[in-house]
Amino acid sequence: MLKLLKYLKPYWWQVIILLLATAAQVYTTLRLPALMAEIINDGIVPGSTDKIWQIGLLMIGVAAISAVASFISSYFAARVGANFARDIRAAVFTKVINMNVLDMKDFSTASLLTRTTNDVNQVQNVVIMMLSMMLRAPLFCIISVIMAIQTAPDMGWIILVGAAAILGSVVLIMSLVIPKFKIFQGLIDKLTLITRENLTGLRVVRAFNNEKVEKEKFTKTNDALTKLLIYIDKTLELQNPLINIIFNGTTLLCSWIGISLLTKDFAYLGNMTAFAEYVTFVMISFLMMSMLFVMLPRANVSAHRINEVLKKESRITWRSETSGQPDKTPSVEFRNVDFSYPGAGEKVLSNVSFKAVAGETTAFIGSTGSGKSTLINIVPRFYEATSGEVLIDGVPIQEYSKKDLMQRIGLVPQRGILFSGTVKSNIKFGAPSASDAQVRKAARIAQAENFIEKMPKKYNSHIAQGGTNVSGGQKQRLSIARAICKEPDIYVFDDAFSALDMKTDAKLRAALAEVTGSAVVLIVAQRVSTIKDADQIVVLNDGKVVGKGKHFELLRKCKVYQEIVKSQLSDKEYVRELKLANDDAEHPVSNSAVAGTERRADV
Repeated sequence: MLKLLKYLKPYWWQVIILLLATAAQVYTTLRLPALMAEIINDGIVPGSTDKIWQIGLLMIGVAAISAVASFISSYFAARVGANFARDIRAAVFTKVINMNVLDMKDFSTASLLTRTTNDVNQVQNVVIMMLSMMLRAPLFCIISVIMAIQTAPDMGWIILVGAAAILGSVVLIMSLVIPKFKIFQGLIDKLTLITRENLTGLRVVRAFNNEKVEKEKFTKTNDALTKLLIYIDKTLELQNPLINIIFNGTTLLCSWIGISLLTKDFAYLGNMTAFAEYVTFVMISFLMMSMLFVMLPRANVSAHRINEVLKKESRITWRSETSGQPDKTPSVEFRNVDFSYPGAGEKVLSNVSFKAVAGETTAFIGSTGSGKSTLINIVPRFYEATSGEVLIDGVPIQEYSKKDLMQRIGLVPQRGILFSGTVKSNIKFGAPSASDAQVRKAARIAQAENFIEKMPKKYNSHIAQGGTNVSGGQKQRLSIARAICKEPDIYVFDDAFSALDMKTDAKLRAALAEVTGSAVVLIVAQRVSTIKDADQIVVLNDGKVVGKGKHFELLRKCKVYQEIVKSQLSDKEYVRELKLANDDAEHPVSNSAVAGTERRADV
């Protein structure tokens, strides 16, 4: 909790005003019982009306000052608390969006959501309470004890008895509930996870008729959370009756002792009345502190969870500025690159080497789990190569600043991701200053223009969160348009054509030639038809490069590629493709032209 208090530093002057206002409120509030004692002793008992008016007006003024001071302290406590929470949320959000993919795996998405919202709220509530009470409660307690003893020394021991009783009850309650707070936050995480999974995977749940199973999972966690919450609330509710008993018992004791003293000296009435009020203030101050002590452990658990995110050291470090002089001609080169996940024994990629140059398309193909997506994620440095070297435009990737590297890359992920907004805002996501003409051009090349023109507001049509109001193919085409609009040096398509039909796929790849003539194009694909015309095809199997070359060359020489092609074609088509490959070996120029013509005819 203390580590998070550094976020109060920008608001130090507001905290000082708050503390001064609190001190003024405490002083003026504690002056009232003494003034009341004076009214009784110097005004009511001797029957002096002037004294009653004089002290009464003074009490009204003191009460007014106390009210103003209370308002100022409450206002600044709320203001500082809200700004404090805002800054922590911003810090957590900034930390999360700067995490790489491997860092994100240390936290579930549901847990990060809970830490950014629920945990920050818990800490905010306690900070507001601390700002309101950290000075008020101790001052009330200490000054009330001193003034009570000065007012009625014979009854001072009553305060000690009441304070000891309250402290004992607080310690008892804290010992019962503190161990439960960490369990409570864990169950909140789990409930958020189950809810998020079911909302995002609702179609799958329904398709497999698993609503009952998922409902049972939710109910089990929800019931566990409910039982724990009931236990915590019931235990905390013990505090009120216990303190009421102590408070009323102390008041009764004060009255009993005070009345016995009045029989000896009636002038003691004012002192007894003031003492009773001071005892009340002492009890209230202990009540405030007990509330803070009960809430603090829960907030401390939340603060620990927030600090886990904030202190997370990224596995990938970036330079503030790019070191070295990148080539003017874009290129991507892997030199003997290995990659394995932290703690994993096996390598996902092993000794991968290739070079992709501007004006050419380099494609990656292989069976599921061959390492294609992992390889492509190393290019924007989502993953860091375990060994070997990755060069972008002739400069090692570690020498780039994050901004410089990302500006060079236009990524289309495997799963099309859109953000809430409009069609235009999503296409301009990587190029905010792009003109409307550039947006329309990108949409036309991505084969998205037709369906956009049919939408109610065209480019200003609303896109729901996650793109739930457009189809999978439309989502992919908008993602491709977003990359094109950025006009990067390196285009990375991670199986970005999988949701497109063959005809749209072919049209899109042909149109891409308009903008990729001077750029590097990297394509991960499952369909052979998508990469047939690539200038270089890299075949992966179990993380190793088992073939490299053009389509016909690999069809003749690479067994793994042959199996992939055969699995996607009929026997007749495969035989014809093999014949074209063999003919290409004898007459590469003429037969390649024939093959291209046949493929266009197929399309």
